[in-house]
Amino acid sequence: MKELSWPARGRLWLRIGLRLLLWCAGLWAVIRLGPPLISLFSPFLLAFFVAWALSPLVRWLYKRFQLPRAVSTLGLLILVFVALGALIWSLVSAAVGEIAALAVGWEELLASFQSLTEDLGARFSRWMELLPTSLQTAVDTLTERLFDWLETAIPRFLSFGMDSATNVARTLPSFAVASIVFVMAAYFLTTDFPRLRAAAVDKLPQGPRFFFSQVKRAASAGFGGYIRSQIILSIGVFFILLGGLLLVRQPYFLLLAFALAVLDFIPIIGSGTVMVPWAVVDVVLGDYRHALGLMAVWGLVALFRRVGEPKILGDQTGLSPLLSLASVYVGMKLYGVAGMILGPVLCLVVLNLIRSGVLDRSLADLRLAAADISAILRGGEQ
Repeated sequence: MKELSWPARGRLWLRIGLRLLLWCAGLWAVIRLGPPLISLFSPFLLAFFVAWALSPLVRWLYKRFQLPRAVSTLGLLILVFVALGALIWSLVSAAVGEIAALAVGWEELLASFQSLTEDLGARFSRWMELLPTSLQTAVDTLTERLFDWLETAIPRFLSFGMDSATNVARTLPSFAVASIVFVMAAYFLTTDFPRLRAAAVDKLPQGPRFFFSQVKRAASAGFGGYIRSQIILSIGVFFILLGGLLLVRQPYFLLLAFALAVLDFIPIIGSGTVMVPWAVVDVVLGDYRHALGLMAVWGLVALFRRVGEPKILGDQTGLSPLLSLASVYVGMKLYGVAGMILGPVLCLVVLNLIRSGVLDRSLADLRLAAADISAILRGGEQ
């Protein structure tokens, strides 16, 4: 390719600079303005997603049975909230039953925990006698520092828990108001969804309409696919943990399975951070059967994750395992746990935008700029 003329080169780099400026401004707006706006309009955003999800079913009921949108919307919302309430009630009642059993047997559990700590302390003391004196001194110093840290950390943790509980209690009235607003907004939006969508679309020019439609399709495909894959994996992990803990006759297996499944939902951490040390403690105490059972359950969870995650994530999103790993790592380095969850979603959105052709002009300009730079370098070398 020949070098571009200076006017063509100026127009090319002007286009690239303007696009880069617009993308940076959009990214800044999302990062700076997105969280407060989402927090402020969260009931309406949730209501919009409910209306978007229920709109096809409302339309089908109207075509099939000639039901008015107001009647079908009200019936569907009642059905959804009743089903959701029944599910939450069943889970909460089961959890409350186990918590009540835990409260009844709290003294016995505390006594067994004290016995466990005494047994571990006796074994640790016997092992310490086998170590050299210098190493014993270092371990004693490290242990004293650990206990000093615990003496300050535990009160802080309890204070943080009390403050959090107080803040939750204070937000209950606003939560109740937000819930009422959400229900009313879901009803109004679902009833008028076709008219509102048509009014919003008609006021957009053809170019922005195409762009936003492609962005919406890419975002819904990426975010929805990722969330679906993680929900499927978490449900599978929960039932594996539930069955495994039930087989090893672990008390409070439902609460433990739920807590470990929630922990396993967090990328990188996983349920092994609890189950592996738990099994090690069982080995130290001589409970080899329970330790073997815990490791078998954890092995099944890890196998299900390693085998099922690439397949399920790929089926739901089309993201390769390597890109998924890279996006999780980059998100973790940038924004911690939230970045680990949002990284694959943003990666999917960008990939879907590229596949949809929205970025074709920008990519063509970048290729043209690279070819022009290459031509200039070749000319300089000659």
